[in-house]
Amino acid sequence: MNILVTGGAGFIGSNFIYYELAAHEDKVICLDLLTYAGNISTLSTAMQNEKFKFIKGDITDRVFVYDLFKREKPDIVVNFAAESHVDRSIETPEIFLQTNIIGTGVLLDACRKYGIKRYHQVSTDEVYGDLPLDRPDLFFTEDTPLRTSSPYSASKAAADLLVQAYHRTYGLPVSISRCSNNYGPYHFPEKLIPLMIINALNDKQLPIYGTGRNVRDWLYVEDHCQAIDLIVRKGQEGEIYNVGGHNEKTNLQVVEMILKYLHKPYELIKFVTDRPGHDRRYAINPAKINDELDWQPKTRFNEGMKKTIKWYLAHRDWWQKIIDGSYKDYYAKMYEDK
Repeated sequence: MNILVTGGAGFIGSNFIYYELAAHEDKVICLDLLTYAGNISTLSTAMQNEKFKFIKGDITDRVFVYDLFKREKPDIVVNFAAESHVDRSIETPEIFLQTNIIGTGVLLDACRKYGIKRYHQVSTDEVYGDLPLDRPDLFFTEDTPLRTSSPYSASKAAADLLVQAYHRTYGLPVSISRCSNNYGPYHFPEKLIPLMIINALNDKQLPIYGTGRNVRDWLYVEDHCQAIDLIVRKGQEGEIYNVGGHNEKTNLQVVEMILKYLHKPYELIKFVTDRPGHDRRYAINPAKINDELDWQPKTRFNEGMKKTIKWYLAHRDWWQKIIDGSYKDYYAKMYEDK
């Protein structure tokens, strides 16, 4: 089969590509616009695989996307392409609406026009809003009403509804996954865990919103990739699957773990003004995917964090080029200048 992975130069998308190339014999085509969070050097190993092909382009460009579908004839589309940073969505929401909603619509129309076996929308647990800190018995299920808190989560919820509408109206074979926070290799340095690791390594202050009591349910990225693979190949059409690892930690606990592992002082922590509408707690109930697809996360949080920190220690060149901006020169050097 031909699998089209949009947003495959980003964090989870790139990890999914490596998972697919290792687990199956299918051809994988990556479509990515290489905006600020898309890093082509992340896919340098994949580039050496004859089953892999990279294409630079914008999912909101209808003519381009249709031409790509006509040429490459994808059987499966897995859509990771999205603007995903909450703080950026608060500053410039229109970019999120364009990519996350309009882009999804273009992909769905291309799938209708050229025919696919499955379109999979990679969503987020943030579409459910948040849960109270004093109710640890409450969890997000697939039936939890959508109650978004930011322009980012609102744009993802709108995309989910569009995917469901295309299934109901046009009979398009679709599925949706909503996952808790991911961590692991190739995580862009502006996100919590990589930012704290890198700042700690450089003996810089570690900024934490508010009191650091906000809770997130963390999942190692490879476990997420396996879940998506199962949903795409064995999940029921038209269904939503929540993906989570029952690894709830406060932001402060995560940062303290990083400091302890790196033998850095607690005094590096700096509490800063909380962001507007900051969700208090995310917690996924993954019973549906557990029961229907026999999926269970394999990586315990302590183990996954150690692997992640070791990865950032061993790949300083990767994240240093992002920090200084030179990572953007890689594509021009490797492709546009030839």
